[in-house]
Amino acid sequence: MMISISNILLLALAAAHGCSAFLHSGINSASAVRRDILLLHSSTQATEPSSQPRSGIAQELLNLALKSPLWTYVMVPQARASIVKTAESNGIQWMNAKSWLNEQLSTKDYSDVVYPEYYKQSFHAYQDGNLSYDAAVEQELASRAVGARNFPKYGERGEDVFRDSFDKALAGIGARICDNTNEQGKKVIVDFGCGTGTSTRRMASQYPEVDQLIGIDLSPYFVDVGNTLLNLAPNAIENGSGWITSITPDERIELRQGDMANTSLPSNSASVVNLSLVVHELPTSVAKQVVSEAYRILQPGGGQLWISEMDFESTAYKAQRENALLFSLLRATEPYLDDYADGCKELREFIVDTFDSTKITAATGRHYALVAEKGFDSGDDVDRVKCLEDYRFREDGSYAVEDTHLKPWESKDD
Repeated sequence: MMISISNILLLALAAAHGCSAFLHSGINSASAVRRDILLLHSSTQATEPSSQPRSGIAQELLNLALKSPLWTYVMVPQARASIVKTAESNGIQWMNAKSWLNEQLSTKDYSDVVYPEYYKQSFHAYQDGNLSYDAAVEQELASRAVGARNFPKYGERGEDVFRDSFDKALAGIGARICDNTNEQGKKVIVDFGCGTGTSTRRMASQYPEVDQLIGIDLSPYFVDVGNTLLNLAPNAIENGSGWITSITPDERIELRQGDMANTSLPSNSASVVNLSLVVHELPTSVAKQVVSEAYRILQPGGGQLWISEMDFESTAYKAQRENALLFSLLRATEPYLDDYADGCKELREFIVDTFDSTKITAATGRHYALVAEKGFDSGDDVDRVKCLEDYRFREDGSYAVEDTHLKPWESKDD
């Protein structure tokens, strides 16, 4: 069957918004899942070799296309048009909502803000990456649209179903808000890479016992859009307002521009640090710095790191990566996707070696959820054994959640 370039590009741009594999999901019973316990000492583990260079005439032609005006002025607009069409056909009023939000924004000049070098890349088929209002305004619109495409049964609620799968997976491996408060007597969630605050707002509604939620993102544009939405607190369009979802005002939420690898937050001050679909946008070296910063600010004796991410050890993503042409399109919108895929095991071992206990499970057919807990400091880490409990695979070696993601050549009407 011929693959639609529009559908492939839609998949590539979907990866831009952390939605490239929205899947029907559910956690299988524990009896059907193999429980792997990996004991790691405080020594550096050998990493797997990087992927082999992609070559061949077809690959060279694609590489040229991705570097040419054809990609910027023809292929990307075609993919964007597909996303907008998908949104509108599912009752997501993309054009009206985007126009409404742009009218509400008082744009600011952030040209004097300093960013890490890795962040100054073209992300998500936006020439300026995350450093533009256009990317910030469209983030939540694109997420809703891709959710609708890949969860046709649920229409415009598709993204909610996707995020629900992570919530269930995290809860299944012990995600919780620790009972202890910090020195200020507060329970605090810190949302690393919060974007416009979708995940921050979601956690605020789920954890009313938390005193403060701090969202941190490097892009001042995303933070500005997020704060604008919080201040406006709009109802959804169908309820007479201008945005695609209803947003509840919450004084506990603070979205701020900053570097999640160096937050300046007090040590031992957070109950939870959350990383939702962020790590694949980082070089592995930066991801390790972020993990170390999370450990520093988490409270001892129960503070937890939560990660929701793509799993390149899942059967579906492994197969996708072996398709060099398809994966090249994905990499065109995600500059660090190869580094992330090659470094998954290395990063996981770093997390296990940093925290006192780590659990990981399948959330969808292509994504995992991870909970790492910080214990009390014993003062002697040299010979301490660390434990990873891995629930991602069944006894027969298959992934614990079925992959029902639409193939690149499929549409929701097939």
